[in-house]
Amino acid sequence: MKQVYSDIIQFRGTHYEFGYMQGEEFKDSLTVKNREDQWKIRQPRFTVEEGEVKRAITQFAPGVWEELLGMQEALKWPMERVLQEFGGYRLDYVRSGCSIMTGDDYLIRNYDYHPKTYEGRYVLYEPTDQGYSSIGPSQRGTGRMDAMNEKGLVIGYNFMNRKNPGDGFICCMIGRLIVESCANVEEAVAMLKEIPHRHSFTYVVYDQSGSTYIVETSPRNVEVRTANACTNHFEIMKNENRHHLIDSKRRLGIIQEQEGSLTSAYEAYRLFNDSNQGVFSDLYSSWAGTIHTSAYLPKDLKAWIALGGNQEPTIIDFAKWLQGEDVALDRIMGVIDTDIPFVHMDEGANWFRN
Repeated sequence: MKQVYSDIIQFRGTHYEFGYMQGEEFKDSLTVKNREDQWKIRQPRFTVEEGEVKRAITQFAPGVWEELLGMQEALKWPMERVLQEFGGYRLDYVRSGCSIMTGDDYLIRNYDYHPKTYEGRYVLYEPTDQGYSSIGPSQRGTGRMDAMNEKGLVIGYNFMNRKNPGDGFICCMIGRLIVESCANVEEAVAMLKEIPHRHSFTYVVYDQSGSTYIVETSPRNVEVRTANACTNHFEIMKNENRHHLIDSKRRLGIIQEQEGSLTSAYEAYRLFNDSNQGVFSDLYSSWAGTIHTSAYLPKDLKAWIALGGNQEPTIIDFAKWLQGEDVALDRIMGVIDTDIPFVHMDEGANWFRN
């Protein structure tokens, strides 16, 4: 068992100022040190061209580009390195798990991935220049693993495959662009149809109306359906699925069997977070262990987060935060059943050793 934490980061200001603050934070961090080692093995097979990335990002969320400029100023890095680390465009994403369900005013999500990728940052950001305020765990600095914005729009995503990648954004940056720019599920679906996709993922969007859309995306196609649960296989674009879907279909079956009997967000949360109910995963070395369970209640603008299984959630009142009341906690604490190092808190979280 391993004690883990995620820092709560709160910021109100322009995107440039936010980027500068984050650059200062990342400058001498274990995350950057470990990522430098990771890149020695996982070197990208191409150059990320600044103009191409700028055009792509500013089409959807100009403030995020300003955030990257602020990071560059603080880090004193070449822009190419900033984009490789934090740009979220034309980068590769390794396989992962994840399960999502929605119900009566909630979205519950298990984020299943590898500890050596987890940045341990839970971010509340209120921009003063443009874009919507949002809350959620970050990935690659600027991206979001799942999130909710001030309008009550919630997004989460599930990995499908890495076959035949295209020129486009990776999942965590897409999550950020959606909550940055969209007010409801209709706007989110429209953007997911328009935005270029690097890999194949399903995005689940949910808002205060109670509507859920499941958007199946690949570099080649986008399809939209309605349902209340999603794991790691497409239902429409089946030709894009991986060959091994047994665990994905098993988790989906458990969720679908239970969802009719769940009477509250907390019961749904327990279905996902309790390690004995079949949705929570401990496959950390296989890139598919549950690192956090998130819940978002858009009508109340509340967010829940727990690190590891069999945990009580930390509850954050985003509505109060939007009114100017800062969160009193500095860190979210948890326990995870693994000895694999985490990139943000352990030396040697690289790919040279297990």
